[in-house]
Amino acid sequence: MKINRSVPPPSVVPVLVYRDVRAAVAFLISAFGFVERTRIGEDHRSQMAFGDDGAVIVADADGDRRPPLEGGYSHLLRLRVDDVDAAFARAREEGAVVLAAPVDREYGERDCTLEDPGGHRWQLAEAVRDVTPEDVGCETVSSWPAYQSRGQ
Repeated sequence: MKINRSVPPPSVVPVLVYRDVRAAVAFLISAFGFVERTRIGEDHRSQMAFGDDGAVIVADADGDRRPPLEGGYSHLLRLRVDDVDAAFARAREEGAVVLAAPVDREYGERDCTLEDPGGHRWQLAEAVRDVTPEDVGCETVSSWPAYQSRGQ
């Protein structure tokens, strides 16, 4: 893949539409720990990084771009974190609406679900134990490259 330093490097980059780009950027930084990388105009777009390999683009509502409708959602973004309870507390303190408090799942994750002030849903998740897909009744179709390199 060719390099272009004017765009985020991950292969998949969600574009989230907000009514107020600057307020969304401030919330994502304070609540979830995103880092703003590129600002395109004062209120048009922002490229944001999360961790070593995550990114989102925050875009303004314009033309046919619209934020989520109140009372529903079209997507959920999952953020892998080191400590879901601490991340949950931080997001709640910054004004995220709690939809589901942290809970341990049979598939080895502890997660919670929150909604940001723009209506986007976020799931914070932490691995609490290593579980194979087969351990919980699923089927491995092909292994993730990161697990293949570790012999898993």
